Parts: sequence; C-alpha cells; structure tokens
Amino acid sequence: MTASANSCMDGKQMTENNSSALTEVNILESVPMGTRAVLCCPPVLLAKVMLMTWKITLRGQSLCTRAHKKETNKTIDTNCTDGRITWASRPDLSPDLQINEVAVTHDGIYICETATFNGNFYNVYQLQVLVPPEANIFFSENKTLVVCETAAGKPAAQISWTPEGHCVTKDEENSDGTVMVRSTCSYSDSNVSTVTCLVSHLTGNRSLSQGLPSG
Repeated sequence: MTASANSCMDGKQMTENNSSALTEVNILESVPMGTRAVLCCPPVLLAKVMLMTWKITLRGQSLCTRAHKKETNKTIDTNCTDGRITWASRPDLSPDLQINEVAVTHDGIYICETATFNGNFYNVYQLQVLVPPEANIFFSENKTLVVCETAAGKPAAQISWTPEGHCVTKDEENSDGTVMVRSTCSYSDSNVSTVTCLVSHLTGNRSLSQGLPSG
C-alpha cells in the first residue's frame, strides 16, 4: 500500500467510532530526495485519542520517539536529533509527522501508534528515499568496450542496451545507501555503428548513445 506524501485525513474525515480503522496498516512510501514528506497517523477521531506516539528507526541510529499525551497536552521527545523531522502541526491538532528536505539519511521505519479508548491503532511506514542517478556513457581505456555507468542512484538503476551486445553489469553500493551500476559491452558485429544505453529508474528514464569506431 502507498500513501500520499503531501496530505493526511483531517478530523472531519475521521470516523466517530473506530470500526473502519484497521488495527495496523503497512505502507511503503517512496519519496524523492529534497522534497517534503508528510506521514499520517491512523484515521481515528482525535477526541477519542489518549496518547499518540511516533517511533522512528533510521539507518544506523537509535530509536527516536515523539509522544503527545492529550490529558496533559504534553509532548515528549526521546533521542530525536534530526531537526528536519517534526510534527506537521501542533500535535494536539494533528498527530501527523513531516520531514523537510528529505535526505538519504531519512530511510527507515516510521510507526505512528494511536492509543484510544477502543484500543491501539498503527500506521507502519517503510520510507524509501529516491535519488536520481547520474548517467554517463564512454569507451574503456583501450577503446574496445563501451561502458554505461550510473552513479549515486537510489535504488539501483536498471541498464539495458540497444542493440544487445556481450555485456556484463555490476552493482556497487555506497556507504550512504546509493548504488553505482556499471554495464560494459562489446560488439563484434561490424554493421553496428551506434549503440544506446537505456537507464531505467523510479525517478525517470533516459537514454545515452555512443558511436562506434568504423572498421
């Protein structure tokens, strides 16, 4: 299931009873780097909420929790150090979370736990940050092979060729989670004068062409 990165249900759209709210919803959210993301809590009427808690687990970091208790109107943050992750509004008005200028480091699991008089409800987000790869096509040092390379993409780009040649493709993951993909091809058919590398990615597709030496 996917969800919008821009808006959540407001109080008017929430049900008076929680019969239509699923106990747990798992959401795969893909967000382009540099944009603003809004993560939503379960659609439960705020008047019935006792405690709202966000549990955030980012790559290589300890658990961060942000909680708001309705009875005391008190907000408690524990081990949360990223200033770009904040409440989307006042937590007593909206429990939703926002991430300003999404970065690769925001990959992770975000759980909104809403405790009500009728039980607890959860939205579990797996947030995947999308990074467009830089693509280039060039000859190998000895000029016998054509190389198509994508750098710093997330997730890994897919590379194909037109026409097809004798190709070897390898991926190399960087420490920040981005991936370099290199595809190296040889062409024995002397009638092939130009080859095209096709780069496919969730952020968009592109093609790069390279003329081959004659003879």
